[in-house]
Amino acid sequence: MAVLNVNSNPHIDAIEPACAMPGGEVRITGRGLGPRDLRRPEVHFGDVDGSIIISSNQFIVARVPEGAATGSVVVATNGHRSNPHEVRLAAPLADNLHPVANPAIDAEGNVYVTFSGSRGQKVPVAIYRVDDTFTAMPFVTDMMNPTGMAFGHDGNLYVSSRHDGTVYRVSRDGTVSSYAEGMGVATGIAFDKDGNLYVGDRSGTIFKIGRDRQIFVFATMEPSVAAYHLAFDDAGNLYASGPTTSSFDAVYRVDPHGHVAVFYRGLGRPQGLAFDAKGNLYVAASLHGRRGIVKITPDAKASLAVSGQNLVGLAFAPAKSVVLATNSGLHHLAWDIAGRNIVPSH
Repeated sequence: MAVLNVNSNPHIDAIEPACAMPGGEVRITGRGLGPRDLRRPEVHFGDVDGSIIISSNQFIVARVPEGAATGSVVVATNGHRSNPHEVRLAAPLADNLHPVANPAIDAEGNVYVTFSGSRGQKVPVAIYRVDDTFTAMPFVTDMMNPTGMAFGHDGNLYVSSRHDGTVYRVSRDGTVSSYAEGMGVATGIAFDKDGNLYVGDRSGTIFKIGRDRQIFVFATMEPSVAAYHLAFDDAGNLYASGPTTSSFDAVYRVDPHGHVAVFYRGLGRPQGLAFDAKGNLYVAASLHGRRGIVKITPDAKASLAVSGQNLVGLAFAPAKSVVLATNSGLHHLAWDIAGRNIVPSH
């Protein structure tokens, strides 16, 4: 059996997941990481100290501190420092918001995010637009409980309201008009490749709205499952999630004919959904008790891709990056993953 030389440096083999937000937890594995001479180890995210939740010689669970940026992580034990190991960290983009689903990103890279408020609450600004200078400007003021957002083939932003069951169309200058009504407690929203709009209701009904604005019931899930978040893959399958009090929730797949099946089960409070260019699905959820962004491969293998708390959604941005939405703001992460193109040409 190998014996650790107490005078040797600790060594980091891996950090999982390799991406995180401030407040998220990462697992550092290696050797010689535990306490020495009754002194707890230290974890440094660049120049900022992280807090250690669990430590042993083989692994450390550490919380990412506020103010830390992408760079090297080092473990120090009684004066001995480990090799540096890179971790990618999300940077704050905008705060004092209230998203309840994915943000939306237009073809120019502007980010749209809601201040949704509690059911029936009227807020001064319903939707903000964040430009490339990271400045959040009021975009829509007169809307109750904006929930899901998606861009249509016409370049306009479509927004569901869980207050009145209406889907609104918002032009580039922020002008709001009613597009479809009677959607129940309208939540999830997504366009297919032909420009048809799909809207989820908290009762589990998914409505299909044709380009001529005719409304059909496309699919019905069990009543306990809300179609709160929706996303399409390249094959035309629609994926739906909705958080419940269970720690074993599912993401559902609805084929083009409206047949519903479980795609993956085993998530805690699954919320916003987004696909990358390779067909992997990303879900704001918890996996095995660890909260963040969960990656699910096309063959339904799940892993934690980004560690973070209070996440409700995500949207892939230009230049292989992603905007992460918590229940109070936005973060930006350079991720080296290209998202599926969901901004239709027009």
